[in-house]
Amino acid sequence: MKTIAILYIGGHLEITATVVRLLNAVPAWSGVGVMNIEEAKKVFMENKFTIVLLGSGIEEENEIDLRAFFKKQNPQIIIVQHYGGGSGLLKSEILLAIEQA
Repeated sequence: MKTIAILYIGGHLEITATVVRLLNAVPAWSGVGVMNIEEAKKVFMENKFTIVLLGSGIEEENEIDLRAFFKKQNPQIIIVQHYGGGSGLLKSEILLAIEQA
């Protein structure tokens, strides 16, 4: 089974750590979390991600910039707005995004 690489960009340290832990708890997923816009771009360029999760705490202007950057670099990238909630919601958001891609 192919591993799905997921980049999570968050605005809160504790939430970012929790989301990355939840992502990596799924055997078929590999999650990386960052909290800095420039670091997100750097990590994205150094890895082959399938999905980018945009968490809360990202300013709208930065979110628009990130979406444009990721799509320019990889038009097939799946970008998901993660609204929070438990691990069930996170898993549902990711599975729905993959299904719709």
